Amino acid sequence: MNKKFPISLHFVLTFIGLAVMLYMIFLYAPEEMTMGEVQRIFYVHVACAWPALMGFIIIFFSSIVYLWKRTQYADELAHTTAEVGFIFCTCVLVTGPLWAKPAWGVWWAWDARLTLTFLLWLLYIAYLMLRSYLVNPGRAANLCAVVGIIGFVDVLIDYMAIRWWRTQHPQPVVLGGPDSGLDPRMLATLLVSVCVFTILFFLLVRIRLRLAGIRRELSEIRHVLAFKHSED
Repeated sequence: MNKKFPISLHFVLTFIGLAVMLYMIFLYAPEEMTMGEVQRIFYVHVACAWPALMGFIIIFFSSIVYLWKRTQYADELAHTTAEVGFIFCTCVLVTGPLWAKPAWGVWWAWDARLTLTFLLWLLYIAYLMLRSYLVNPGRAANLCAVVGIIGFVDVLIDYMAIRWWRTQHPQPVVLGGPDSGLDPRMLATLLVSVCVFTILFFLLVRIRLRLAGIRRELSEIRHVLAFKHSED
């Protein structure tokens, strides 16, 4: 995979994508008539929400593979994705209130979508804390896999929340029914933003996986050196 798509090219593609995205958000997309300029947070907010949800989907499938096959790569992928997904989920919870305050008049409303997103953030924290504080790596991997599988339920409900219940959170503007829809330039900007943040997400995952591989190699070298030293 690295030979077909070098990480350096991935980085350049991400940088170009971010530049194009910023141009479209601030110069290409029209100003929303009701909320004005503050609505432009929407493009970053939604674009961060997708990788945050996608991260736990990857954790879910990686956890199943790990418990079934006991492959180290599946465990490392789940761990890495949790670290990166947590960053995007945090961005969702930061950009959301920044948009909500001028739009709703309050920083936070405990409606279904917001509460479930906050719960997803707590699940990310729980996953990473188990990794950090459990001494036994095998036990940590097993418990984290369970959290990753159970937490997937929150992802499904979170995604469907604004479709199942009438909440203060805006209804779907894409694939939300006959009354939904965006201005073509707004839709193009949103789709580009989602694509760019998805590319950024996988770039960060690749970098973190590479670091995990280096850490594993160093640990093996230390183990070999310690074994040789004990023999001497």
